[in-house]
Amino acid sequence: MNTNNNQLVVQCLDLSKTYTQGSIKVHALDHVNFEARQGDFICLSGPSGSGKSTLLNMIGGLDTPSDGEVFIDNEEIDELNKSELADMRLKKIGFVFQAYNLIPVLTAQENIEMVMQMQGISKKERNLKSSAILQEVGLEGMEKRKPPELSGGQQQRVAVARAIVSNPSLVLADEPTANLDSVTANKLIDLMLTMNEVHNTTFIISTHDPMIMQRAKTLVKLHDGKIIETTKP
Repeated sequence: MNTNNNQLVVQCLDLSKTYTQGSIKVHALDHVNFEARQGDFICLSGPSGSGKSTLLNMIGGLDTPSDGEVFIDNEEIDELNKSELADMRLKKIGFVFQAYNLIPVLTAQENIEMVMQMQGISKKERNLKSSAILQEVGLEGMEKRKPPELSGGQQQRVAVARAIVSNPSLVLADEPTANLDSVTANKLIDLMLTMNEVHNTTFIISTHDPMIMQRAKTLVKLHDGKIIETTKP
């Protein structure tokens, strides 16, 4: 495990995103400066329309800024072409979505191994890593189950396992507990915090969930596209 917590993983400089709706300009992000270092567990909070999901999408290279710059591991992602950006996301970023985004015809193990397969990791190593991570997320014995045969909480655990199995620098999670009951949501937060501690993985989570906000190491509040407060609960 790399214990260098000072390494800058994400840096956003003067980031803006403007959408035009008819004759009205909507500032989804308004000159935002933000950074995350290795081992951070950051929660982005704020009302709907505050800009938290937009910021997460900019960091993940899923959307492009109107102005400003995003750096991942000191590399400016706006300078990358489509192929380079896809490669950077594949190797450095794990994504956890509200809707899980699992492939229904694949087993839990196959879903987890998908990213590693795209990275060209051997079948033997994929099997070893996926078996170990399934045990770590409490899904041992469920390797061959497909998403429809798993509960919402179990599916989200598979999604978290898929996001971190290849040791990315960064995991981005957008409303990961939105479809879960409070007991399952708490277990998922426990799991993400454990992964953060054990693997020193940087997590940035966009959420409305007070449980995640209370347990975040850093809480960043957004309103009308601006960061209005950063605290360490």
